[in-house]
Amino acid sequence: MKKFAQRFLADNKGVTAIEYGLIAGLVVLVIATAVTNVGTNVSTVLQQVADKITAPAAS
Repeated sequence: MKKFAQRFLADNKGVTAIEYGLIAGLVVLVIATAVTNVGTNVSTVLQQVADKITAPAAS
C-alpha cells in the first residue's frame, strides 16, 4: 500500500491535464470577453450610422 501511495503521489500526468484544462478555460474566457466587447462596439457604430441615415430623411 505504501508503494502504491508513493507512485500515486509521484505521478504528474493528472496535474498536467488539469493545468491544460485551466489554461484552455482561461483562453475561452478571454476570447468570449473580447468578442462581447467587439460586438458591443460594432453594434454602437452601426446604430450611429443608422441614426445619421434616417435623421435627414425625417427632416
